[in-house]
Amino acid sequence: MTDPQRKLSAAELAEAGLTGWRLTGEALTATFRTRKFSIGLELVNRIAASAEEANHHPDLMLTFPEVGVTLASHDVGGITSRDIDLARTISGHAADLGAAAAE
Repeated sequence: MTDPQRKLSAAELAEAGLTGWRLTGEALTATFRTRKFSIGLELVNRIAASAEEANHHPDLMLTFPEVGVTLASHDVGGITSRDIDLARTISGHAADLGAAAAE
């Protein structure tokens, strides 16, 4: 999974072992239960900082009491290693804040 411009296969996505993330069409999606709006906002801010650093931007939805995330590489029409890497980073931010991924 090293070429950030190559669309990943279903087998490669399964091998990634992302907990709490689902394949939805040509995107990865996750919902994190934040319990409090302030935690959701902090999660969104952390995701935004990581997305800027990676120059790869997810779609986000902040509601009470959840944050929804959708990741896809629109330039290749699917999921790439960029999405896997950012999903792992986002999951780490959520775990640090005590926000559990909805199953």
